Amino acid sequence: MDKAFSALGINLPTLIAFIVNFAVLYLLLKATLFGPVLKNLDERRRRISESLQTAENVQRQATESQRIVQEQLDQARRDGQQLIVQAQQASTRIQEDARTSAQREQEAILARARTEIQLERDSAIGELRREFADLTIAAAEKVIGQSLDRQAHERLINQVLAESTFTASGN
Repeated sequence: MDKAFSALGINLPTLIAFIVNFAVLYLLLKATLFGPVLKNLDERRRRISESLQTAENVQRQATESQRIVQEQLDQARRDGQQLIVQAQQASTRIQEDARTSAQREQEAILARARTEIQLERDSAIGELRREFADLTIAAAEKVIGQSLDRQAHERLINQVLAESTFTASGN
C-alpha cells in the first residue's frame, strides 16, 4: 500500500502528519477561536432578531396608533357635524318661535286696535246721539215755542234711532 501512495506521489507518513496536524489545529481552533466566534455570531444573530422583532412591534404600534388617531378624527368630525346639525335645528326652532311670537303679538295688537276702534266708534255714536237729541229737542222747542220734557224726548229719539237704519252696529 505504501507503493500505491508513492506511485501517486503521496508520502503516507507526511499525509498522516498533515491529518494529525489538521485535527489538532482544528480542535485547538474550535476550543479557542470557533467557540467565541460562533458565540459572538449567535449573539449577533439574536440581537438582530430581537431588533427586527422590536421594529415589527414598533411598526404594529405605529399602525395601531395611526388607526386610533384616524378613528378619533372621524369621531370628532361626526361630533362636529352633529353639533352643526343641532345648531341649525336650534336656529330654525328659535326663528320659528320668534315668528310665532311676532304673529301672536301682531294678532294681539290688532285685537286691541279693533277693540279701541269699536270703543271709539261706540263713543262717537253715543256722542252723536246725544248731540242729535239735543238738536232735535232745541229745534222742537223752537217750533213749538215751549219747553218740552227733555227725558221723554230723549226716550222718544232713542226709540226712533233704534228703529232706524242708523244704529251702533255701523250699517
